[in-house]
Amino acid sequence: MYQNRVVTVKAPAKLNLALDVVGLLPNGYHDLDMTMQTITLYETVVLRRSHDLRLTLPGSRVPANDKNTAIKAALAFFDYTGLLAGVDITIHKQVPVRAGMAGGSADAAAVLVGMNELYGAKLSMSELCAIGAKIGADVPFALMGGTCRVQGVGDFLKPLPPCPDCWFVVVMPGYGVSTPEAFAAYDKVGSSVHPDCLAQEQAIRAGDLEGMCAAAGNALEECSGAADNEKIKALLRQSGAVTALMTGSGAAVFGVYRTEAEAQAAAAALQAEYPQVWVARPDKGGARVLETR
Repeated sequence: MYQNRVVTVKAPAKLNLALDVVGLLPNGYHDLDMTMQTITLYETVVLRRSHDLRLTLPGSRVPANDKNTAIKAALAFFDYTGLLAGVDITIHKQVPVRAGMAGGSADAAAVLVGMNELYGAKLSMSELCAIGAKIGADVPFALMGGTCRVQGVGDFLKPLPPCPDCWFVVVMPGYGVSTPEAFAAYDKVGSSVHPDCLAQEQAIRAGDLEGMCAAAGNALEECSGAADNEKIKALLRQSGAVTALMTGSGAAVFGVYRTEAEAQAAAAALQAEYPQVWVARPDKGGARVLETR
């Protein structure tokens, strides 16, 4: 009935090239305007057909319980398709946790894409995104990937042309940030930073790296509680970054570089103080099947 027994999916992390809070929605959620970009740092998710639902995360301290987005995604998939089956999920984590890089959303997207393949469900991207939106705000983008203007709570996605050619250096301090706490702090203190997402979209469409970076910014940066933001940004800029900012609700901070040589040199310099440093490029897609057997 089903040809594939094991499906391997890779799902990229994301960075926010811009994040603005533009208001509150009637349901109480924050109305956001963002530019999101997938990068070449991946979660690898292996799915096997099974009679049970099981999750393992080798070498990770993330709890493998029913609060995990991967389990939520599997249950949502079975609920939508009506399939009476199970799945054995193994996630090899590379994306840091509580970093603002949507690692959990990437896992959920990978599970949806992988199970669609594993069980031959033939769901469309719009169907997968509709299922994903119920799991988490970043899951539809994790499915689509590439470069997108994202608005609302993450439910309005406008695909953009690939961002101008560049390199990213991503630095994770030795702690994470809680997204609900960051938004609660924003509600109390607000922000002096409000990036121009329209200007950034226009710069991306024009292939203008300088313009894209000039319009970058993150309205959550000042209230994230991530104490190292300014220090990491200064170090990145000193090492040649065109711009540097926090991604999502933190705690990861990244710099944008014109060349690989500059990015590698910056990463080497920062690793002396921050062990978790990655060099990455823009990725043009979202979660996708790597192998079936």
